[in-house]
Amino acid sequence: MIGAAGENLGVMPLYQALQLAREHSTDLVEVNPTAVPPVCRLLDYGRYKYEQAKKERDARKSVKTAGLREVRFRPKIDEHDVQVKSRHIREFLDEGDKVKISVMFRGREITHPELGRELLSKLASAFKDVASIEGSGLMEGRSITVILSPLKQAKEAKVAKEAR
Repeated sequence: MIGAAGENLGVMPLYQALQLAREHSTDLVEVNPTAVPPVCRLLDYGRYKYEQAKKERDARKSVKTAGLREVRFRPKIDEHDVQVKSRHIREFLDEGDKVKISVMFRGREITHPELGRELLSKLASAFKDVASIEGSGLMEGRSITVILSPLKQAKEAKVAKEAR
């Protein structure tokens, strides 16, 4: 039996432990049922559950899942727009996320898939230093996609940044 302040109260029968809990106006909670004899503790169970839920929420907040980000291009995109979107892709890769690059075709643009493949190869070569290519120019309906995944150095840099 463990008291409300954490002191050891010794081994006692159940009825005596329940009476002690009523006197202190606390709850008797079985902490370790597998031990011989089972370990019980005097505490406010509502407050205990609240603190456990709070710890769980905080733990969930700190965990960030590495997601898949998508950046879409068109085959006739201007050079400046490519540079702006490339900066976004680099930021996503630096954060440790995978990036799906899609070239979307509208109308008769689909008759020139080589324009999309050219754009994708240009982008893939621009990110060789920070990413590896997973999918290689797969045609899915009216779009061509490539998936870039960050290299280990980028992931390690992210972990080091979070540790600070």
